[in-house]
Amino acid sequence: MKYMLIMRATEESHEAFKDVDFHEILEAMGRFNEEMIQAGVLVAAEGLDDAAEGVVVDYSSQPPVVTDGPYGESKELFGGYWIVDVASKEEAVAWAKRAPMAGPGSKCEIRRISSIDEFPQDNEWVRKERAWRETTGQL
Repeated sequence: MKYMLIMRATEESHEAFKDVDFHEILEAMGRFNEEMIQAGVLVAAEGLDDAAEGVVVDYSSQPPVVTDGPYGESKELFGGYWIVDVASKEEAVAWAKRAPMAGPGSKCEIRRISSIDEFPQDNEWVRKERAWRETTGQL
C-alpha cells in the first residue's frame, strides 16, 4: 500500500531550525531518504517551494479566483512529502516518526494513496488512465 507522508511546518518549527546550516539539513534528509531507499519503501520525495511563491485557486465563485500564496489563515503549511510503499499504515507511521528536521510544532500527515485497481475497471476513464500509466511505465 502506498502512503503519502506530508510534512507540515509552523512558524514555531521554522524558528527552531532557522540557524541550522542548509548542508546539515540536506545531510539529515539524505540519510533518511537513503534508509528508505535501502529498505525498498521510497517511491518519491520532494520538498516544496516557499508558500509565498505559490498561488491559491479558490473555487467558491465562478470563475475561480486565483490569489498569491500563502494561504490566508493557515497556521501550518506543507513543506514537502514522501511517498512510501509499505505493508500497513503502522509501517508508514513508523517511518514518519523517524523523519529528520521535525521540530516543535511540526506535524506529519499520513494519507493512503488509492490504487487505480480500486476503481471500476470497466469505466472508460479508468481504462484510459490505465493505458496512459502503462505507456509511461507507471503500472
